[in-house]
Amino acid sequence: MLLDRRTLARPATPSRVSIALSRPSVREAIEGYLFISPWLIGFIVLTAGPMLAAFALSFTNYDVVSTLQFVGLQNFNNIFANDQLFLTAVQVTTIYVLVSVPLGILFSFLIALLLNQPIAGQRYLRTIYYLPSLVSGVAVSILWIWIFQPDFGVLNTFLKLLGLQGPKWLFSEQWALPALIIMSLWSVGGPLFIYLAALQAIPTNLYRAASVDGANWWMRFRYITVPMMTPILFFNLVMGIIGSFQTFTAAYVMTQGGPNHATLFYVLYLYQNAFQYLKMGYAAALALILFAIILFFTLLVFRSSSAWVSYESWTQRRR
Repeated sequence: MLLDRRTLARPATPSRVSIALSRPSVREAIEGYLFISPWLIGFIVLTAGPMLAAFALSFTNYDVVSTLQFVGLQNFNNIFANDQLFLTAVQVTTIYVLVSVPLGILFSFLIALLLNQPIAGQRYLRTIYYLPSLVSGVAVSILWIWIFQPDFGVLNTFLKLLGLQGPKWLFSEQWALPALIIMSLWSVGGPLFIYLAALQAIPTNLYRAASVDGANWWMRFRYITVPMMTPILFFNLVMGIIGSFQTFTAAYVMTQGGPNHATLFYVLYLYQNAFQYLKMGYAAALALILFAIILFFTLLVFRSSSAWVSYESWTQRRR
């Protein structure tokens, strides 16, 4: 039976099957957006909104009680040209980041290597090392105030038993920042378990093959463990840099930036300008500069990752 030419030339109309298939996809998309709507609302209200507000306030002179005044780039000019405390805050925070982040990575990685070995009480040791990371920042700061107390603190009492005279720690301009760096090692439990999970994911046949070829423990560590762990080291390095540049609680609770601005961290200085001096526009400009500093160091680490981060071992393992 021959079909009519008009029938062949007639454009195809959507069938009921295609319409029925499209309706669930639209419904699923709507349901998906509804499920993520709490996060979207939180991101817009608590993250994107404040960021845009800070960007706008950075070009103004605003003290909450007076009328907002547009001043252009005057806040940034005052920060870079006239504010000596800004330079102090940048110096203190940079020293803290450059020392505490590598120490935290090294310390947590070494403990993860230890806990990855078949030792007695392994489960209990893992729990003990992880528990400190669950304690809130204020409680930890109060605990370490007692530890660093120069007269009857735990640390100086232990040093006295060894015949050593402990420093004044938080009351000393030279030792206040090193004390906070030592305190930062308290929270290595979180990165430690990331390292531990990655160590346990390394195929054991790689170590067996290397042992058959005559590789000792150092060669196995250098040519198998470290290359396989570089993506995790890279992740913890980036997160450590971002988190350390935003250090606030310890300095606020323990030292208030003293003595003599020795622990004046950047975010603490930002907080003082915003909520103590009510210089909201100036604090917003400081926040934008901090964002630029963190972005610079993060991009620097990403740029250098091609020289030391190895993803080939991970891709080969997944094949």
